[in-house]
Amino acid sequence: MGKINYEAAIEAILFTMGESVEIDKIAVALDIKKKDVVKIVNGLKEKLDNEDRGIRIIELENAYQLCTKPEMYDILIKIAKQPKRQILTEVLMETLSIVAYKQPITKGEIERIRGVKCDHAVNKLVEYDLIEEVGRLDVPGRPILFGTTEEFLRRFGVDSSDNLPDIDLDKIEEFKIEAEQEVAIRSND
Repeated sequence: MGKINYEAAIEAILFTMGESVEIDKIAVALDIKKKDVVKIVNGLKEKLDNEDRGIRIIELENAYQLCTKPEMYDILIKIAKQPKRQILTEVLMETLSIVAYKQPITKGEIERIRGVKCDHAVNKLVEYDLIEEVGRLDVPGRPILFGTTEEFLRRFGVDSSDNLPDIDLDKIEEFKIEAEQEVAIRSND
């Protein structure tokens, strides 16, 4: 076999796998260093981003995935079977936010934060592949620990759970005051 075109090889790996591929695995497959993989992928990402192309490469927690550019979705939906629309209600978004910012977290901890049962919300988020079991807490009963998935990162355009937007503490205080006022109004009714 002649000289390897690493850029073409990485493109082929990402296309063929169809899901994210860890940088380590690409480096081992091509017998090159991780930093070289990153450099080659960054060059390939730049080409795909700058040219009028329908695909792009995204990074997800030390892995890469070849994906369709979002601006192509309207065209693709006309040819592909339309997927069932997953609606993220306020309850699901609130539960998902708690998991994203507090992970790993148990269902009991989510319920303490929300103040209500969350079985349905957790089950729906698992069904939508936005959260998953990431282990068990080492206490009696060994409750399940939940964390976000790669699908969560893809859907919300975040490359790592470490890079979630910072929480605005002033907004949290505003929400607390509003919630207390709402409780006071309801108790007066």
